[in-house]
Amino acid sequence: MYQNHGYPGLLIVLEGTDGVGKSTQVKLLKNYIENKCYGCMLSEWKTSRLISNVINEAKDRNLLNTTTFSLLYAADYADRLENNIIPALKAGFIVILDRYIYTAFVRDSVRGHDIKWVKKLYDFAPEPDLIFYLDVPVDTLIKRMIASTGLDFYESGRDIGLSTDVYNSFEIYQKRCIDEYKKLEKEYNFIKINGELSKEEIHNKIAAKVEEVLNLGIVK
Repeated sequence: MYQNHGYPGLLIVLEGTDGVGKSTQVKLLKNYIENKCYGCMLSEWKTSRLISNVINEAKDRNLLNTTTFSLLYAADYADRLENNIIPALKAGFIVILDRYIYTAFVRDSVRGHDIKWVKKLYDFAPEPDLIFYLDVPVDTLIKRMIASTGLDFYESGRDIGLSTDVYNSFEIYQKRCIDEYKKLEKEYNFIKINGELSKEEIHNKIAAKVEEVLNLGIVK
């Protein structure tokens, strides 16, 4: 039986704003799936060997306007899709994605692009089989980001002039991102999980849903 996207593998997405714990959960899920003896591949946002360095350099030099921001990330995704994601799905692998096109929908909308334009930009994207959304309030996100990597220029929305105060800018930007995710939640059947739970509790909820799908025997 084929999946939503027409390939024999399984496409699993973890979404959420910055600092919700996606990276931890994708690694836990990958280990869980591999321990079940399934082939598994992880693909992360902005990791194309062709495009990622271009994005990083443009960010470092503050060269990105809202349109180039959108197009470069779309190119990064397209390259990973063609060279990594689709080949793995064709081979029957379970593919885990740390962020997917919904991140682009959210970030580009917050930066002022029409959501219809953004969706058209990504209309070649395969439909995922499972989309997990980790939901965390902004005050918790601020504490987490300060304790880890700090408040990034773009993750704080400072490139679009929300506020001269970095903390206020981060709060405004992330709240707008969360509002956009809420709009997408029902449209794309997100499985929302409380991101303030322990990492073990979150993993158990994700693993239980994945196990349910695997038990149906729908992965070749």
